[in-house]
Amino acid sequence: MFKHLFLATLCAFGIQAHAQDVVTYPFDGDFEDATFAVENAIVGQGLKIDYVSHVGEMLNRTAADVGGTKQIFVAADTYLFCSAVLSRKVMEVDPLNLVNCPYSIFAFEDAGGVKVGHRTYSDGPMKEVQALLNDIVQEVLE
Repeated sequence: MFKHLFLATLCAFGIQAHAQDVVTYPFDGDFEDATFAVENAIVGQGLKIDYVSHVGEMLNRTAADVGGTKQIFVAADTYLFCSAVLSRKVMEVDPLNLVNCPYSIFAFEDAGGVKVGHRTYSDGPMKEVQALLNDIVQEVLE
């Protein structure tokens, strides 16, 4: 039962993640410098990081258990946070914008080097959130 629920959840998230557009930028430095810069840029905007998801560690730790045959990331973290001001603004326009909160910025290292990025959003009120994410990432790259 749990296995089927787990697989259904993975499929649901996989479909949603696949349907979203993502923008990435190469980072001139190592992974630790990138994550430090991401944390500082988010906090520098007056925002609180709610959670850091250590996706790379999880994938590496569970690879043998789930039949993984290759290393996807050397390291990968996703930073989750929200803006009360922007969240209220976009949810007053459409309460279903709830699905976009919390917002996230990620950093990862793979065979191609270190990159940082974020999701992109369609036209409408979420464009203001996208602008915030872009500003944060641009600060990371400076």
